[in-house]
Amino acid sequence: MGIQTQKKMKRLIFITTFILLLSAYSASAQKVKEAAIEFTETIRNYDTVQQGKEAVCYFHYKNTGNGPLVLYNAFSSCGCTIPKWNAKPLPPGKSDKIKVVYNAGNEGSFQKTIVVKSNAKNEPQKVLRIKGYVKK
Repeated sequence: MGIQTQKKMKRLIFITTFILLLSAYSASAQKVKEAAIEFTETIRNYDTVQQGKEAVCYFHYKNTGNGPLVLYNAFSSCGCTIPKWNAKPLPPGKSDKIKVVYNAGNEGSFQKTIVVKSNAKNEPQKVLRIKGYVKK
């Protein structure tokens, strides 16, 4: 094999390697980082709550995606139910919780909903529920 042929082969190997590396980099750069949310439970049954008392529960969730999870808002179906959440981005694989405080004012059965809005690709809006019975 002549010197010119060896130079051409080296140049061809170099160009081929460069193209393969560039393709691999481009493919990895196209992976979109998306958050996903998974709750351990979505319904909390308080059973019986004493009238005039606050009942507190927590809804635990985990970011199962590959990007940061942000809860933008959480609101309830009435003013007697107050959700509190962390608005800071939650890294992938980490867990957190939403605190829900229910003010048991009226006697009888109750069922309230809490709507959670986030940047989760799988469920950008999730509905949580609390229910039970308020006794005197």
